[in-house]
Amino acid sequence: SVQAQKMEAIGTLAGGIAHDFNNILGAIFCYTEIAIDCIPSEFIATQHLAKVLKASERAATLVKQILAFSRQSNIERIPLKPVQIVNEAVKLLRPSLPSTITIHLKIDTDTNSILADPTQFHQILMNLCTNAFHAMEQTGGTLEITLKDRKLSLVDLLRQPEIQPGPFLLLSVCDTGPGIPSEIRNKIFDPYFTTKEAGKGTGM
Repeated sequence: SVQAQKMEAIGTLAGGIAHDFNNILGAIFCYTEIAIDCIPSEFIATQHLAKVLKASERAATLVKQILAFSRQSNIERIPLKPVQIVNEAVKLLRPSLPSTITIHLKIDTDTNSILADPTQFHQILMNLCTNAFHAMEQTGGTLEITLKDRKLSLVDLLRQPEIQPGPFLLLSVCDTGPGIPSEIRNKIFDPYFTTKEAGKGTGM
């Protein structure tokens, strides 16, 4: 279809840009590490350079995500405990949230391991939580994260015959914001679709 061809073209373009950006990141990593080695640790500049490295690591994660979207990178699915990733994400989120937003965790610590790409899992969770935060930024509210095992039967999967029944993991991110307007609900999973202003959203 025309839509599929458009998506393939976008993926190819995104993959090419991501590869070039990856090369730039390599230079940033290299020269920042050299600069850190050249400066005495007690200098304040070393702290600033450490933040450059941290930001570069986040950029590298985004590049990996773009390459996966463009199918130019293999997804690394490994056995992992999702509880650990959720806890790490919450630690990153707490300092950035205003005091008017409360995080409520409903985490089953005994959930089964899953086979997934840890970077993608972390990215999905952070994106959902960031969207929830933006929805409550002005009014405040509660961000609720749920993680639990769930068994799905044939009846549960009537609309998804390609999926076999059995044990699954349920990850849920809820907020007390105004919700998604009905007129855009059919578009929220379209790549690059975003309702945010320039510089605040990518739709990835």
